[in-house]
Amino acid sequence: MGQKVNPIGFRLSVRRNWRARWYARKKEYAPQLGEDIRIRQFLETRLRTASVPHVFIERASNRIRVTIYTARPGMVIGRRGQDLERMKAELNKRIGKEVLIEVQEIKKPDLVARLVAENVALQLERRISFRRAMKRAVQTTMAMGAEGIRIQVSGRLGGADIARTEQQRSGRVPLHTLRENIDYGLAEAETVYGTIGIKCWLCLKPEDVQF
Repeated sequence: MGQKVNPIGFRLSVRRNWRARWYARKKEYAPQLGEDIRIRQFLETRLRTASVPHVFIERASNRIRVTIYTARPGMVIGRRGQDLERMKAELNKRIGKEVLIEVQEIKKPDLVARLVAENVALQLERRISFRRAMKRAVQTTMAMGAEGIRIQVSGRLGGADIARTEQQRSGRVPLHTLRENIDYGLAEAETVYGTIGIKCWLCLKPEDVQF
């Protein structure tokens, strides 16, 4: 029986940090969590092509500070910051609270599991062979200095009638070692044959934490 746990949630108390930082009383918790979910869904839809793997949310009294980590800050900010201001105004209107948005650039996008998975998904949508896309992603990530990588794709690969799972790996990815710096990302490719899921696990050096 394969009982799987998210590698990031698994390491929360040891290696990784929460994706939001705030405290709420019992009655306030559910509404504030709902606001967080609406903010993330809005940003995920709006910034789908901007390579955004991580959104961090902080709260202080009636203010919400949102930090967007992206490999393409220019696409998020827009010309003279117009896109950012428009996004901020729309979030203020939707949530009904003051929302401050900050943008942080990711220096090494090839060492972020979510971005590696999204890159493979993009290639599959362009009808590139899944084996070639996986091989290229593995080679690029290992060349950037990762200790190990594992990529798994599932679905109607190459338009086959029966869905299957294929994977490629290189280096070491010890998922049971809590102290290891493991990053995990999931992406979906919407192909003409249906949805193909891409999972990516990276084993990074301790100094390669980007957010």
